[in-house]
Amino acid sequence: MAVLAGLAQSAPAAEIKLLTTGAMKEVVLSVIPEFEKRTGHKVTVDNATAGVLSRRIREGEAFDVTVNTPAMIDDLIRAGKIAAGSRFDLARVGVGVAVKQGAPLPDISTVDAFKRTLIAARAVAHGDPTGLGSSGIYVAAMLARIGVADTIKGKTILVPGGLVAERVATGQAEIGLHQISEILAVKGVTLVGPLPAEIQNYTTYAVGLGAAAKDADAAKALIAALAAPNVEAVLKGRGMERAP
Repeated sequence: MAVLAGLAQSAPAAEIKLLTTGAMKEVVLSVIPEFEKRTGHKVTVDNATAGVLSRRIREGEAFDVTVNTPAMIDDLIRAGKIAAGSRFDLARVGVGVAVKQGAPLPDISTVDAFKRTLIAARAVAHGDPTGLGSSGIYVAAMLARIGVADTIKGKTILVPGGLVAERVATGQAEIGLHQISEILAVKGVTLVGPLPAEIQNYTTYAVGLGAAAKDADAAKALIAALAAPNVEAVLKGRGMERAP
């Protein structure tokens, strides 16, 4: 065992490229420093929407580990871009409502109250569904389903990528609708709360190993670090929970 431990310690440090969705970016960044210190590996992180990441991988971008939705991971496994059997569901997160820090908290306790809040707001921001982000696609469909999409269309700000709540922090929008983890990542805003249960949507995020990872053992070690029990505290602090 001592010989094996010595070999592990003398293994050369690897450079790992991780592609992640924005919702999981802060969680990933919270895990990496301790992982790098413990292993000596270096991790480079790049983030984009789920759909954009999937397209980049399909087009041949090199990567070692990726965090995306389970459906995207499975599609990439079928395409031979992610190693079969490597998918692990990490976490899930719901959609929340943000206002500028210090602003009165609107009533979102029921679907009807939520609708009134949107109609009364000066401007509402959410992800642009054409940007292929999970929450943007869901929110656009949900607003149409509850019958307010046309009513608020003229004051809706579609954010093509990045943090929707930044538009709230700068005052461009009065209300922001985005995944809770991404709202909590923005300074100058307050999370009012999650959407009412009847219209809530949880997005699950999974991790997968690149089929052409440069150092598969190092990449697997990073995946293990993301899946470790101690990460649950990080998830909770970001408004997320372990995937059921």
